[in-house]
Amino acid sequence: MDLNTIAQVCDAREFREWRPGDAWLGGGTYLFSEPQPHLRRLIDLSRIGWTPLRRLPDGGLEIAATCTVAELFRSTERELFRQCCHAFLASFKIWNMATVGGNLCNALPAGPMISLTAALDGVCLLQSPAGVRRRLPVLEFVTGAGENALRDGELLRSITLPAAALDRRTAFRQASLYGHGRSGVLIIGTRDRAGVLRLTITASTTRPIRIRFHYRPGADELRSAVDHAVPEHMWFDDIHGLPRWRRQMTLLLAEQIRRELV
Repeated sequence: MDLNTIAQVCDAREFREWRPGDAWLGGGTYLFSEPQPHLRRLIDLSRIGWTPLRRLPDGGLEIAATCTVAELFRSTERELFRQCCHAFLASFKIWNMATVGGNLCNALPAGPMISLTAALDGVCLLQSPAGVRRRLPVLEFVTGAGENALRDGELLRSITLPAAALDRRTAFRQASLYGHGRSGVLIIGTRDRAGVLRLTITASTTRPIRIRFHYRPGADELRSAVDHAVPEHMWFDDIHGLPRWRRQMTLLLAEQIRRELV
């Protein structure tokens, strides 16, 4: 879609001052999908040159916000990464343009990069126009459906996944109302060497929810924990699934993960 209010596209390497009406441009798959009448200038990050993925000395993984879904998919044989990439249900055109950072910043409940990075204890590096940096866990970065913790002019620079999280066993479950529809429920379970079970609930809730067990929970304990962690108002409600259905599917898939990992 043409954005007919845009007066200028600025190279991020030459960017100097944040103004009202500015927006960061990554892949643009969402930005150009609907009118943006409040925007006047785009700050283009496409040529800024951030390394898409970087293995850290401690074994962790840094994912640049500009890393595309295709780059993430090609970079690893890890099943969980590939499962989350496939959860986009998007064409190769989207895979080659959509960015990991854009998926997080859009903060849509069905965003699979939110699911992946939240489940693996991802930490966001945020940077202000003045260069001030701060870090925030993905679980706190996404605050609601379409809402995030970015301050005016801030950008998401990268997401770091710690080595300990990458070493865990994982289990993935996803459900949609339609065979090739948007995720109505997406749950990732992980279990570490100490036996700690973590369930990260996304798509069915307005923001990511984490449930942690330091012991082997039974089915009833799991069900109670989900109901306690997700208040009624946090079950997401849109054309892709009613709250009641999302809760029922969340409980069903969570139990499948419990049986697989415990």
